[in-house]
Amino acid sequence: MSEHLDVVIVGAGLSGVAAAYHLQTALPAKRYAVLEGRGAIGGTWDLFRYPGIRSDSDMYTLGYSFRPWRSDAALADGPSIRTYIEDTARDHGIDRKIRFHHRVERAAWSSATSRWTLEGTRVDDGTPFSLTCGFLFMCSGYYAYDAGHTPAIPGADQFGGRIVHPQAWPEDLDYAGKRVIVIGSGATAVTLVPELAKQAAHVTMLQRSPTYVVSRPPTDKIASWLQRRLPAGVAHDLTRWKNVMLGKAFYDFCRRFPDAARRMITRGVRAQLGPDFDVATHFSPRYAPWDQRLCLVPDNDLFRAIRGGGVDVVTDEIERYSATGLALRSGRRLDADLVVTATGLRLLFLGGLRLTVDGKAVDPATRKVYKGAMISGVPNLALALGYTNASWTLKCELIVQYVCRLLAYMDRHDFASCVPRPGADVGDEPLLDLSSGYVQRALPGLPRQGSKVPWKLYQSYVRDLAMLRHGKLADGNLVFTAASARDRAYATTATPAATATGARPG
Repeated sequence: MSEHLDVVIVGAGLSGVAAAYHLQTALPAKRYAVLEGRGAIGGTWDLFRYPGIRSDSDMYTLGYSFRPWRSDAALADGPSIRTYIEDTARDHGIDRKIRFHHRVERAAWSSATSRWTLEGTRVDDGTPFSLTCGFLFMCSGYYAYDAGHTPAIPGADQFGGRIVHPQAWPEDLDYAGKRVIVIGSGATAVTLVPELAKQAAHVTMLQRSPTYVVSRPPTDKIASWLQRRLPAGVAHDLTRWKNVMLGKAFYDFCRRFPDAARRMITRGVRAQLGPDFDVATHFSPRYAPWDQRLCLVPDNDLFRAIRGGGVDVVTDEIERYSATGLALRSGRRLDADLVVTATGLRLLFLGGLRLTVDGKAVDPATRKVYKGAMISGVPNLALALGYTNASWTLKCELIVQYVCRLLAYMDRHDFASCVPRPGADVGDEPLLDLSSGYVQRALPGLPRQGSKVPWKLYQSYVRDLAMLRHGKLADGNLVFTAASARDRAYATTATPAATATGARPG
């Protein structure tokens, strides 16, 4: 008999560690394991190692509700965030539940046994593994870890320098004294450019179209003041709510008054770069604020690098690579020793996991998302996905707490499974409403959302708090199935959870 667990969590990043914490706190009798395909804790924050990597959300909301962020840095660097996640896992014993190098590839649900069978490969030695669980919780993020998005540009084989995508940044890459072109204008590009400019001979940020860029102070003075005067937990909660409400107010302002928001953001950029800089060309997007994510820069670092002369911004389209750099559609040529393709990510729903329910393959594009946490027609599976307009962790923790409530409810009523079933009148809309290229490329393969609660995603922490933490569980959209005598006997006699295996990070 294969090993059986009550809950399997897939992914040991921000959301996976949060899921493990809340599960073992709220339901300590549950047997669970965290399956992580890589060899370390941290997810995104362990994968990305490019220079200057940092959060683009404040750490008082990106951090956990149960573990106050104690640093003064509101926008933290990648290594600090990775350490924060690792410390959280270690201090709560979660690291002992993680099975590293376990890549889950297939998950098959059986209604006859009311459980999932998971199959995958141990990537460190290539051996297959298999186990069963009563509930599957996907915390694997939303993009492909193997490679980012790199558009095909003719002539790459003729370029005499080096081409690097930030997602696969080489440890030995030396850019000191080099001429660097960073292709892109999103969060990765605006993070990389000022950092590279500290050592490079010159950096050019080459963009096809501009992005809204907003500067914020590197520290939160109100948070620091509260931390000096109040217990850490109280100060953290107050700061968290302050930032949630301020972020929501700014988002609502941008959506309701896009022209005023555009003028305000542009005015801030012009104040940093001066009247002679062509802000209209390089920092005035064609779309409205929050049609795509805004980019945050700490303490005006990007603008200071531009003012200092070490960075140029070029808005143009690429024709092809040349032997010495890039040829642009305008006829201009840019010379470079290094080209960094900060051209975006590839979204990958459920980490590419292949799902079947009673032998039938699940096509995510034909399903709807329920409460942003479950998939229609798929029993006993939840997914942790964050906000597009606020910190990832805010939504993920609400989903984790909802899953714990749901599992406790099923135990009290002796239910073996639950599955979301949408009615005929729930409507049909794309899952995400951002116009960003990486979102638009992925939408055909993603599930849909409805036009009304609980099938509608409102991107609102306050609304989700009411629905996920306090809303009714048996709301008519979830179909519950009672446990049979066979289910109960299987759960009693199944192999108990084994000690976590795989190398642990040092």
